Amino acid sequence: METVVSGIRSTGKLHLGNYYGAVKNFVQMQHEYNCFFFIADYHSLTTHPTPQDQHGNVKQVLVEYLAAGIDPEKATIYVQSDLPEIVELYLYLNMNAYMGELERSASFKDKVRANPDNINAGLLTYPVLMAADILIHRATKVPVGKDQEQHLEMARTFGNRFNRLYKTDYFPEPYAFSFSNQLVKVPGLDGKGKMGKSEGEANAVYLSDEPEVIRKKVMRAVSDSGPTEENQPKPEAIQHLFDLMKVVSAPDTLAHFDGLYNNCQIRYGDLKKQLADDIITVTAPMREKIHAISNDTSYLRQVALHGALKARESASKTIKEVREIIGFKEF
Repeated sequence: METVVSGIRSTGKLHLGNYYGAVKNFVQMQHEYNCFFFIADYHSLTTHPTPQDQHGNVKQVLVEYLAAGIDPEKATIYVQSDLPEIVELYLYLNMNAYMGELERSASFKDKVRANPDNINAGLLTYPVLMAADILIHRATKVPVGKDQEQHLEMARTFGNRFNRLYKTDYFPEPYAFSFSNQLVKVPGLDGKGKMGKSEGEANAVYLSDEPEVIRKKVMRAVSDSGPTEENQPKPEAIQHLFDLMKVVSAPDTLAHFDGLYNNCQIRYGDLKKQLADDIITVTAPMREKIHAISNDTSYLRQVALHGALKARESASKTIKEVREIIGFKEF
């Protein structure tokens, strides 16, 4: 059975972009693959080095993983920092990662522009840590968003380089994977790019948001003054609303508003009301489960411990074999 690895950063609540870009696929994959789904608390430190409530953030993501449908009996759910083997493999891979290739990473350049006062070594070596997350379980499939495809390519580079340097075929090549054969990119409400926490609260709709919060966010979403000609192309300032509707609404609903736009009869207030209602409908089951699971401390502890034991069994085997390949031996 092929192995799948992926994770979500522990910077708090999951949003629609997380769910449709990754977690929804996780729920499907757990029935057919050997799945490892982790909460990336190490990764979160690259941009949030002094989190106010790291444990609370990790708990929130764990709760929402479970509420979204990931079954700890079918998939391995664990916290990244519960596996010291990841850090050890990260060290070994760093020894064979080159400054030039890390500095050319698109995400590193973006982070430097966005956080000029926090250009730390963790930002630079982020792709190496991501590679360690994947290679520690010798995964072949990784469900990632489009913004992570370059990192996945670098994971293949680091794994292949290890194989070449040590004359082995130990690490398999991991590839991007999605059930729909298309990596989903969910746009943010600000119309400037993907939905994400780093863009601010108003940009994202979270799985735990209450209906009134969702309505307020969607009604405030960026839009324009409307089309002036029939069948004119949608500008970026409005396309994101239709892209969101494509994700959460029924096809006939999308077709209805698309037709109104093409005929210059669109009323964005009506579109936003419908979009908000559809988001509330698709998130309602998860929201109810989030409320129920959040208060079950015993269950959450059991899930985290069970996941850590299963993940460490896999990770410790990899590290033992990597040490032997490199030449670390006990006297």
